[in-house]
Amino acid sequence: MGQLRDKMRDDLKLRRYRPGTIDQYLRCAGHFAAYHRRPPSEMGEPEVRQFLMHLVDEKKVGAASHKMHVAAIKFLYGVTLDHPELAVRLPWPKVESKLPDILDGTEVVRLLDAMASLKHRMVAMTAYGAGLRISEACSLRATDIDSRRGLIHVRDGKRGRDRFVMLAQRLLGCLREYWKAARPKGPELFPGRNPGSTISPDAVQSAIRQAVQRAGLKKRVTPHILRHSFATHLLEQGEDIRTIQVLLGHGSIRTTARYTRVSQRHVGRTQSPLDRITTTGRQRRRAR
Repeated sequence: MGQLRDKMRDDLKLRRYRPGTIDQYLRCAGHFAAYHRRPPSEMGEPEVRQFLMHLVDEKKVGAASHKMHVAAIKFLYGVTLDHPELAVRLPWPKVESKLPDILDGTEVVRLLDAMASLKHRMVAMTAYGAGLRISEACSLRATDIDSRRGLIHVRDGKRGRDRFVMLAQRLLGCLREYWKAARPKGPELFPGRNPGSTISPDAVQSAIRQAVQRAGLKKRVTPHILRHSFATHLLEQGEDIRTIQVLLGHGSIRTTARYTRVSQRHVGRTQSPLDRITTTGRQRRRAR
């Protein structure tokens, strides 16, 4: 896409899109241009619809990937190419809300024990122990660990928001042992290969996949599943859902509320209206 790609990148940056989102949008727009082998400025709605049908019928992409491509093309035409009328006509795909797999405490331990690399294991432990997104865990600095106050400072999270999360004593002890063994030279808690860089989330994800096989886990496990498990376990311990919302950094309580559908203990503690009706009926009969 050449100059158009550069302009789209600048447009995204000016609107303060996250670096990861910028990369995804540019990649999706590139897929569109490569499919037709024509500049997007020379194409319109028919070509866009043909490409999206190709993703659905031939590539068999999931709903989330389909939605990301639609969002990228909407931005490309609505902002960069200044054709908002085309962007408005593109329909958003319906994305099903599926319940994530949740690891129990024993499975979390098995997963962590199966991770061969100390650094990878500590990133995964931090992600679960504090409910962090994997990118947030990877980008931590040593100064973000506040042992006196028992807090972790999460900087520049999703939507550019900072927040504080709890620092578990067990996690603090493991981080101290990791620090003594690894001796990171820079400010990064989990440095990457290049000076000044941090470990890649993809590297941690790959390590988790290998650990899942070694541990013999049958569930689908990703770095984000550790975050889901953290939230669900807190809910099962009786933690207030608004506190969980703050810890996770969710902008809406509706996002956090989905964990009430996952927690079996939370569902099991909820009394059915049928029990109340039956009890009331018995009380009335006894009163007579």
